Amino acid sequence: MPTRNASATWEGGLKGGKGTFKGSSGLIGGNFSFGTRFGEEPGTNPEELLAAAEAACFSMALSLGLEGAGAPPERVQTEAACTVERVDGGFKITTMKLRVRVRAPGVENDAFQRIVEGTRTGCPVSQALAGVDIQVEATLE
Repeated sequence: MPTRNASATWEGGLKGGKGTFKGSSGLIGGNFSFGTRFGEEPGTNPEELLAAAEAACFSMALSLGLEGAGAPPERVQTEAACTVERVDGGFKITTMKLRVRVRAPGVENDAFQRIVEGTRTGCPVSQALAGVDIQVEATLE
């Protein structure tokens, strides 16, 4: 399996500094700052990147699970919200909330929810976020 690479540079102190990141593919990159991460300034941040990674991985893993159950999906749409909070004097990513909408003809809701739960704990990014409370609201369309 391949190894994926990215880099980041931070210049200055925490509140007044600024950072940049980029992926080795050249397809992702951006600027970030204290204000984009902990405030309301427009821009990206590590939590947005984690949310995107979780949404993409979860969608693919759920598709695999549904396909394995004989109900290949027509569409899996996952929205992810990653929350960072102050905990014990520091910061911690505490919650990843997923809202999933799926079009998969031929699967019953009970079976679908079992596959969703298996995906919640089994998707590779979810496993990497093992210390985070991952919550999933999944609906069949």
